[in-house]
Amino acid sequence: MDETIKSFLTQDHRNCDEEFANLENVVASGDWQKAQEAFNEFENELQTHFDMEEKVLFPIFEQNTGMTCGPTQVMRMEHSQMSNVLSQMREDVAKQDKNHFFGLSESLMMLMQQHNMKEEQMLYAMADAHLEEQRSSIIKQMKELKK
Repeated sequence: MDETIKSFLTQDHRNCDEEFANLENVVASGDWQKAQEAFNEFENELQTHFDMEEKVLFPIFEQNTGMTCGPTQVMRMEHSQMSNVLSQMREDVAKQDKNHFFGLSESLMMLMQQHNMKEEQMLYAMADAHLEEQRSSIIKQMKELKK
């Protein structure tokens, strides 16, 4: 069977989670140069994920379902919350403030887990159901952003 939106984006969540775990491990080690590189990797991975949803999936989903004030609006708001926490974490890496970083990373982890669960259990299934005809085209467009 063809790849689904749910399977593609759920795997991308796992990739982001791996980059996040790597970032935490590097910060814990105290190697701040590597921490900056790991932070950039994670930030890039997470932003690309947000872009795949906000620039490709959400507009097509909204256009096809007419739901503009529903789940996609909530997901955009949560993306914004996560981006705000991430920018504070960037400052902590620059200041080499391990304690504050880990306080924020715990918050980000909780936000990501709750957010991912909502997307994986609701939004992606809805997208696969409503966008079945366009699924391969949507996945192709999202993959283009990962390059």
